Amino acid sequence: MPATGSPPPDDTSADEALALAADAGIYRLPLSTPFLVGRVNCYLIEDEPLTLLDTGPNSGKALDQLELALAAHGHRIEDLELIVITHQHLDHIGLLDILVRRSGAEVAALDLLAPYLAAFSESMDGDDRFAESLMRSHGVPGDVVVALRAVSSAFRAWGSSAQVTMPVRDGDALALRDRTLRVLHRPGHSPSDTVFLDEERAILLAGDHLIAHISSNPFVSRPLGAPPDAERPRALITYIDSMRATRALSPRLTLPGHGDPILDHRALIDQRFAMHARRARKMLELIRERPLTAYEIARAMWGTAALTQAYLTLSEVLGHVDILVRDGQAREESSDGLVRFGAT
Repeated sequence: MPATGSPPPDDTSADEALALAADAGIYRLPLSTPFLVGRVNCYLIEDEPLTLLDTGPNSGKALDQLELALAAHGHRIEDLELIVITHQHLDHIGLLDILVRRSGAEVAALDLLAPYLAAFSESMDGDDRFAESLMRSHGVPGDVVVALRAVSSAFRAWGSSAQVTMPVRDGDALALRDRTLRVLHRPGHSPSDTVFLDEERAILLAGDHLIAHISSNPFVSRPLGAPPDAERPRALITYIDSMRATRALSPRLTLPGHGDPILDHRALIDQRFAMHARRARKMLELIRERPLTAYEIARAMWGTAALTQAYLTLSEVLGHVDILVRDGQAREESSDGLVRFGAT
């Protein structure tokens, strides 16, 4: 049965929305991260089993903040009985190993994600090799590629490996004592993005699938379980399909992985659709003059950010030119080891 219910009034504040979530036994626990996105939202679900959704990054600061936040609700890390993971990114899985060792909690995550988390270091290495090949073939300078590989290797310390003891699949029901969370796979931002719908209360725990103040970047990621030389996925096209599926739901309240609650997820999704269409049109104008690599398009769109955030901007470009290619407005061509995109 789909979740239904009237959303809160348009003038509902973030604090009022969080109070509505608290009335349903769901509490936001914001933790610091070392990343540009800022704080990550974990959520405590006071139910049986006592449940934490996502963990924050593997840092002493985040661990201290989590302990204080749990204590404010009368709990300790050792009280946790279930940890639910929304997706594979470091700011959502980093404390997982520590929390499991201290609490003995079960770990629920998408079944496709379980092997990735079990062999986290090897998985990250495969991701890095995939990303390096992608960057080189789309024109990112070699020195930038080398620098980003070094940064990525250093960032692994913010993550952790763990055994998923409760693998779940798209459409499954995760049953707690007082609620059932419907498991919905929504790939795009990452291959493993999973949202959890409290159907009775019409509350959607969205992870990074939807964020109000920024668009969730559709990172071009190695498909789960695929080798480093796997074919590049069309991440933005996949993400748009996922958003379209989420738009058909009717939650009263959406709780994201970053920032404030979302009161009208359909309006936000429609804004995202319009933004992606505008961005694709802008890139089409750039490649009308001559075929360009994705990196050249990124430099034209975002200047020096294409250097400092090369993989993020590369993912943005590839996502939008994929739309143009799909719609017959652009073509993809390879020569001299580089891929270029031109207008048809």
